[in-house]
Amino acid sequence: MKKVAQSEQNQSLPTGFSFENLIEELTAKDHLIEQKSHVIDQQKKRISQLEDYLRLEKSRRYGSSSEAHPGQGELFNEVEQIVAEDEDLKAEKNPVKKSKVGRKGLSDKLPREQVHLNLTEEEKHGAVNTFYSKIKEELDIIPAKVRVLEYLQEKAVFMENGKQTIIAAEQPEHPLGKSIASISLLAYIIVAKYCDALPLYRLEKILARYGGSITRTSMANWIIRLSDTFMPLINLMKEHQRESDYLQADETRMQVLKEPGKSATSDKWMWLIRGGPPGQPVVIFEYDASRSAEVPSRLLEGFSGTLQTDGYAGYNQVCREK
Repeated sequence: MKKVAQSEQNQSLPTGFSFENLIEELTAKDHLIEQKSHVIDQQKKRISQLEDYLRLEKSRRYGSSSEAHPGQGELFNEVEQIVAEDEDLKAEKNPVKKSKVGRKGLSDKLPREQVHLNLTEEEKHGAVNTFYSKIKEELDIIPAKVRVLEYLQEKAVFMENGKQTIIAAEQPEHPLGKSIASISLLAYIIVAKYCDALPLYRLEKILARYGGSITRTSMANWIIRLSDTFMPLINLMKEHQRESDYLQADETRMQVLKEPGKSATSDKWMWLIRGGPPGQPVVIFEYDASRSAEVPSRLLEGFSGTLQTDGYAGYNQVCREK
């Protein structure tokens, strides 16, 4: 039976082509397909890398700068580059030229100061009347300056029954108690660091250029001490979040130099929670060295509603609890 079957198979093959030849050719083709599949996989990885590079380049060019991509090479051509990009975007949006529209006036909510351009007495001589007309508006800014606030406390001396008593004016409260930093300086440092992404070493140089001499170490200590001062406000923000029935949560890895029990290169985590009543969202960042499920359970304690996250399984526990 085996010989008959093999004979019948050979009858359907081309002349001079055996069944063994067919197996070898199919095996060779399978090997070739496998090689091409490997090449395709490598090309897909390369394309993915190039797409990541493209996204980073777009972020560097059109997004806000980061310390990882300072863009020092664009120090002198940044202005021309921005103008060129703006013109390209306008050309894409408006391929057909339209009549020019006047520039929108500056906000009427800004404080205003009038600058009078006066004629000389000689030029006004003989005029029956004079008047002023507004010819233009300019947006002006007063550069930052450093000054020292000297607090002089008034004291009153009283004599009663031969005894002298002194009453002093009440001192204003300060979030750090005794500190050489004014409340305005603390607010400036926090906004510059966390809103404008200026590192403390740059703030140190900026203040020095304005005449102040504050080290980055002092600023870092102020920020750490203020974290305790702001804790009641942060607690109120958390309560505000939990008044809603919808929150968003995510976590991102970061590296911290001095974390007890962990190396400087190991991953630590910044947890972000966003939400609150409609139209009044609150965003809270909280650091934790762990990415365990206990962290979101702690951060979302007391919340009952819909939680939107990515597919990380660490949120499963908190969802089951809610």
